[in-house]
This record gives sequence, C-alpha cells and structure tokens, in this order.
Amino acid sequence: MPAPDLIIVNADIVTMDPLTPRAEALAVAAGRIAALGRSAEIAALAGPDTRIVDAGGRLVLPGFQDTHIHLQDSGQGYGQNADLTEARTVDELVDIMRAFGATHDRPWVDGVGWYTGIFTEDNLDRHVLDRAVPDRPCFILASDGHNACLNSRACDFVGLVKGVADPPNGHFVLDADGAPTGMLHEDAIKWADERMPQPTDDDFAFGVKWAAALANRNGFTGVLDASVGDRHVRVYDRLDKAGELTVRVCATARVDPSETVAGALARVSAYRAAHQSAMFTVHSAKFFLDGVLENRTAAMLEPYSDAIGGNAALMFSHDRVLDFFIAFDAARFQLHVHVIGDHACRAALDGFEAARKANGRWPSLHQVAHVQCIDPADIPRFRELGAMMNIQPLWARHEPSVTDVALPMIGAARGRWMYAFRSLIDAGAPYALSSDWGVSTFNPFEIMQTAITRQPPGRPSDHPVFLPQERMTIEECVRGYTTHAAQAAWRDADTGSLSPGKFADIIVLDRDIFSIAPHDIGETRVMLTLLGGREVHRHAAFSG
Repeated sequence: MPAPDLIIVNADIVTMDPLTPRAEALAVAAGRIAALGRSAEIAALAGPDTRIVDAGGRLVLPGFQDTHIHLQDSGQGYGQNADLTEARTVDELVDIMRAFGATHDRPWVDGVGWYTGIFTEDNLDRHVLDRAVPDRPCFILASDGHNACLNSRACDFVGLVKGVADPPNGHFVLDADGAPTGMLHEDAIKWADERMPQPTDDDFAFGVKWAAALANRNGFTGVLDASVGDRHVRVYDRLDKAGELTVRVCATARVDPSETVAGALARVSAYRAAHQSAMFTVHSAKFFLDGVLENRTAAMLEPYSDAIGGNAALMFSHDRVLDFFIAFDAARFQLHVHVIGDHACRAALDGFEAARKANGRWPSLHQVAHVQCIDPADIPRFRELGAMMNIQPLWARHEPSVTDVALPMIGAARGRWMYAFRSLIDAGAPYALSSDWGVSTFNPFEIMQTAITRQPPGRPSDHPVFLPQERMTIEECVRGYTTHAAQAAWRDADTGSLSPGKFADIIVLDRDIFSIAPHDIGETRVMLTLLGGREVHRHAAFSG
C-alpha cells in the first residue's frame, strides 16, 4: 500500500469493531482507516510525508455522532444572541438581557436558552422583558424550543393583541383580563416568528460554523439535525459545496400537520434526491406528535394527575399518523418522531406497525425521540418493530422540570416509567444517545455520566438518584454515540467504528472513560478531533 497520510501511535484504541476491538496504532490514507495494529508495525508504514501523532497512551475512539440536535438554529441562536442558560432568577434574566441590549445596537434584542424549570407563565411575561428592553422589541426563546416570550413592543410589532385566536397546535398565554402576557407555547412561537424580521442565510451559515466548532471540541464528527426545512437545506448545501462543514450533517425534514401527505412526501423526496454527499444528506422525515409536559402539551393516555387536570391532543390525529407513516415508509424514508407523553409514544408505535403491515419489513430503524413517558405495555414493541429510541439521558435526573413539574403532573405510577432506558434496553430496544442541543448541553461526557448515575453532573455523589433501576453502563453509552448513532443516521457503512475502509473520524480523550469513576466522566476533555483524517480540533494541552 502507498505510504499513509497520517499515523497515530502509542494509543489505547477502542475501535468499536468486534473483529478488531483494540489496537495500539492506526494508519490513515485518503481520509479513511488504512490499517490497525501495534505501534511498531504501523510506524513502519510511514513515508517521508506521513504525519505522525503520538497519542501518549490516551484513549482513542471513533468520532461521536449526535443523532438529535438543532445545529443550524441553535448555532445561530447562541452564536448571535444573548445566552440565558445561566439565568436562575427573574432579576438575572433581566440583567443579562439589559446588558446585551446595551452593547448590541440592533432593531430587535433577542435571547435564547432560558430554562422552563425555573421560568414559567407565573413569573415571566412581557412586563418582565419591558424592564430589560423598554425601547425595542425583544424575543426570548426557551432552551426547549417549545416556549418563548415577547416584550410589549414585540407584541405590538407582531400584532399580538387581545382577541387574537390561538393558532393550531399553539397557545397565547392570557392574563386575568384576557390580554396576551407575551408568553407563547408551541406553534404560537411559529405564528410570532413568521411576523418578525428574519436572520439571513449568512447569519445561519455563521451559526452552523460556530456550532460545528463547538461540536468538534466535544468530540463530534457527525450530527443529525432533527428538524429542517427549505432554509436549512439551502444553507447546509451552500456550506457543503464550499467545503466549510467540519461535521457530517444528516438531516430530518420536518413535516407540518397542515401539509397533505402527497405534498409533504414530494417536498422531502426532493430534498433527499438533491442531497446525498459524504458531508450532507437528508434521509428522514420529522413528526412532532405532541409538545412537552412543562406547558401541558404532552399527550398522555390518561388525564394529568395534578389539580388542574386535563390533557393534550396529538398534533397529528391517529388516522393521519397512520396515513403519513405508511406513505413515508413506503418511499423508504426513516421516520423521526418527537414523543413526550405515553399517548404520543403509543401513536408512534402504532404508526410504525401499520407501516410494516402495509409495506413489509425493512431496516428502517424508525426513531422515537425522547421517550419521556411510556406505558410499560409498549416497551416490548420497540424490539418487535425494530424501532430505535433516541434518548437524551441528561434529562433523567432530579431537577426542577422533573421533580417540580413532570412528576406532580403525571403522578407516581406513571412517573416510575419516566426515561425508562434500562427497561427498554433489557427488552431489546435499539437505541442511540443524543443531546437535543440547544435544549441542553452538547457535552457528551456529562450526558454519559448522567446516564450512568441518574444524578446531575457537578452534584455530590449522595445527591438523590432518579430511578436508579434505569441506569445505563459506560459501554452502552459509548455504543450509543458511535456504532448505534451511525446506524441511526444510516451511515454505518462508513462511520461509527475505526474499521479499515471507514472514514478516519477519530477522537483522542484525556482519560480512559471506561475505567474511571462514573462521577469523573463529565470532566473528560477531547484532546484531538479528526474528520476524515483532517484535524478540526486540537486542545491547547495536547502536543502529540
């Protein structure tokens, strides 16, 4: 073979390939893994132009892949607007927005990342934002993307006044007099957004590059953008053709309840036909079947258990779920379904079952994203249907959105099956790990630590454990970010393991996450990230 372009030696390589599970060294040629073996034998392959990286005995893994994030939208949001993730009180939120407005001379002052476990319609409204930004319109989006708030000038700008009816699948919060408070739920955000000035394609291209750099620092070489439309596809295509992507982007195209089956299928089919490169591909269709518990839009099989009671309807009727899923499955699209409530989960599985009966069995790996609540009767159906749970383990912990909101809302009996990852894995459910960034941290090591401990990172080891019987192992977590993630993105032929012939998407870590104490995993740092053998991140402390 010709001399490799790159060699990594003196490494503890865990390939995630059962045929060659471990190695000391590897060689890269033309962007792909060329050979694995001992340091001496691989080093002997070097030519005069071969670059040699000494890993210093560190752990080397396949590049991670996050199979449910919002790279473009959150990149633009966090990269260009006020970051509210650290706000813990109303006064702190006001101070952050006021300071940002004072240093940014813009027609609108926007923020992103406030936490719905702290800020609700009871303590956040247009008057709060008027204190922060009295002279211009202000819009702030919650980290979950399902809630937002406008100040008074923004309400006036978009025409949100008393008497405006709720849009389909959305809600304007009203005060005692029936006037809008400025708080928006679900597709009320879309209603307001359509009436606001929009960022440009250049803004979103900046956001992609900003977010991709963050991804690389966290060890990611691939992502699945979990809700794209025309603008997303246009911006990704532009960056792909310019050679400016530093993560492989797989995209799932959002289908809106207002669309017809034929219209949605034609649109998403056009995306897929035009975008199948090594760096950008469209392979799936996204369906939101419900919202979130925090604003009472999660669809449950039985009414909520708290004093308010009530329930939420599916965003697609059950019959329409079947119609859409059968049609998209027949066209050989993967289905990627947002599910929070146990009714939404059952409806998704019913749709998969109907599609299989109509179209036959094929390796679709249709995905159920989040799986916050599940009826235990539906657990075996994941294995039976080959449905993959796409999970965000960082949420499976004692925190306000769980202890103060979700558990009182659904009660102890249903709460026992919240984020029931161990039960699902033991029942044979395929799975992949993800962050849902910018809803929560991009950091995979904090997420893996939480999956293993069911405790928040940074808390004492005696912090209460949330459903300890549902904990995962570190080996399961790494598979969820590598081999399983590659399967979820339909890229396992080229990624997911350090196997000869696959892309040289490689990360070097500062510690062995397989052997350290679980509570230390979250402190892991990525020393080096390679995409197709090309360096896209190097930690300042790494000299290899």
